[in-house]
Amino acid sequence: MSPQTILDEIVARTREDVAMRRSRLPEESLSLRAAGMVRPRNFRDALAGEGGSEVRILAELKQASPSKGTIRKDFHVIDLARELQDAGAAALSVLTEPHYFNGSLRNLRLVSDNSHVPVLRKDFIVSTYQVFEARVFGADAILLIAAALSPHEFVRLKQAADETGLHVLAEVHNEDELETVLTAGVRIVGVNSRDLKTFKTDLKRTEELLGRIPSGIVKVAESGIQKADDVTRLRSAGADACLIGEGLMRVKSPARKLREFLIHAEALEGAAV
Repeated sequence: MSPQTILDEIVARTREDVAMRRSRLPEESLSLRAAGMVRPRNFRDALAGEGGSEVRILAELKQASPSKGTIRKDFHVIDLARELQDAGAAALSVLTEPHYFNGSLRNLRLVSDNSHVPVLRKDFIVSTYQVFEARVFGADAILLIAAALSPHEFVRLKQAADETGLHVLAEVHNEDELETVLTAGVRIVGVNSRDLKTFKTDLKRTEELLGRIPSGIVKVAESGIQKADDVTRLRSAGADACLIGEGLMRVKSPARKLREFLIHAEALEGAAV
C-alpha cells in the first residue's frame, strides 16, 4: 500500500467537511438555490479571448498553501479582486479550501459580488454538493482535479456542473488524466506544472502536455509562473491563458505585477512575430 500523500490528506479532510455541511443544509435544498441563481458569466470565452492573440491571465487570490505556508498576510479579497480585474485579469480564481489554503466560501462570495469578470471556485471538489455550493456562492466555473477523482466521479461532477450552468476547468498532470477529461467532453483543460503529490513544479512537463491537447479546447497553464518569460514560453507551447497565484500574491502590489506580466509578455510575443 502506497503512503498517503498531501493530496490524499486534503481530499479526505474535504469529504469530512462536506458531510458536515450537508448535515446542516441538505443537498436538495442547496441544488434548488443553485437553480434559482442568475446565469453565470462566460468563463470559457474570457480565457479564449477574441482571435486568440492577446495574453490572458487567470489571476488567483491565494493566501497560503501547504508547501509555502502563508503567502500573503494583508489578504483583503475585495480590494485584490478589484485591483486585479482593473489591471487586466481575464478572470479571477478564488481558493475556498480552508485548512491548507486559508480559503473560504465567504471570499468567493465577496469576490463574485465585487467583480465583473468571471470567477472560478478553486478547491478539491469531490461532491455534487460542492458544485451546487459553488453556484450559490457566486462562482461562474469550478476546478475539477483529475488526480483527485476516479473517471466515474469526474464525469458525474462535470455533468452536475453542466446542469448548473458552471464551466469546468479540468486540471491534469499526465497523459492518462488528459485522456480521462477529454473523454468526459471538457472544453477547458488546465495543465498544472505542480505535482500534487510532491508539490514540485516542472514547466517543461506542462509544455509537453499542452502540445497533446486538441484544437478547440481552451488550454490553461497553471502554477510555477514567476516572470513574463514564463508566460511567453507557455503561450508558445499552446496555452491560451496562464493561471498565476503566488507570483502575484507575494508582491506588494499584485496589480502592478500583473500589468508587468501583460505588458512584457505582449512585447515579447510581438517581437517574436
